[in-house]
Amino acid sequence: MASQDWLEKDFYKILGVEKDVTSADLKKQYHRLARKYHPDSNPDNPEAEAKFKEVSEAYDVLSDPKDRQEYDQIRAMGGGPRFTGGPAGGPTGFEDVFGDLFGQAGRRGGTYAPGGFGGQGGGYEDLFNMFGGTGSGYQRGPTKGADQRAQTTLSFMTALNGDTIDLQGQGGRTVTVRVPAGVKDGQKIRLRGKGAPSPNGGQPGDLILEVTVREHPVFRREGDNIVVTVPVTFAEAVYGATIEVPTTDGATVKVKVPAYSQAGKKLRVRGRGAPKKSGHGDLIVQLEVAVPSNLNKEQREALDAFVQASNDENPRDDLMRQAHG
Repeated sequence: MASQDWLEKDFYKILGVEKDVTSADLKKQYHRLARKYHPDSNPDNPEAEAKFKEVSEAYDVLSDPKDRQEYDQIRAMGGGPRFTGGPAGGPTGFEDVFGDLFGQAGRRGGTYAPGGFGGQGGGYEDLFNMFGGTGSGYQRGPTKGADQRAQTTLSFMTALNGDTIDLQGQGGRTVTVRVPAGVKDGQKIRLRGKGAPSPNGGQPGDLILEVTVREHPVFRREGDNIVVTVPVTFAEAVYGATIEVPTTDGATVKVKVPAYSQAGKKLRVRGRGAPKKSGHGDLIVQLEVAVPSNLNKEQREALDAFVQASNDENPRDDLMRQAHG
């Protein structure tokens, strides 16, 4: 259910965008404003903090297709110029609203009789109920509690596997939430019913949780894939080998390194990446040729023999030809 203050707030104006803005452009504009007004960038600045909250509230509504549609409908019926007076001597804004909604039903000389719906009920009552307000003694139903925002930092593995965590809410209230598996750094999660309680017995609001994910010393995430850089010896890269590679579930998987593999070569292990809506992404194994930190006498003699047998081969010849071609 939309908040009552949707009638009073122009979220498009708050974000500085047109009503037909695309989702992608809306997101870009929000990120620009969020960076500008974020409390971390404006310490001890209550005006910036208030602006940040205002921008965040507007984006929360407009970024949700269902909420945006409902907001546009409410604003079209009850917001902006539709409630202002018309030209001198012309009809009032309320008159236009009744005429548009009810097809001029119940209109009598510029006023509206209680039988505005075919004489069967109070047109005013139904209109105010549509707007979620009160009028002529009619009381609105229970309202939903306010949405709240929170931030949390998760370890790489917690974000990948999901977990139940406790958040410290307003007024010292502890909120226990379930973080789903596979959340990404910077992702926002809407947790239904975890926001502020309703002031009059309605449903509680939602909690908008923004997640920051710490880096891992071994794994990194690229989309739904997990990337791990694995060192191999010069001999393994040249002759090929079967090596063991760590995975995010604590196990290992065997990967075949083809002969003559170059540094940076990527090998794919299907289904061992991050969880997604359907299945898992992949594990990407990126090879790194390990250079010895020192050589013993036998190794140095063998390397010298290899160099002598290489006939002054220059691996950069092709690079130079392409650069100057």
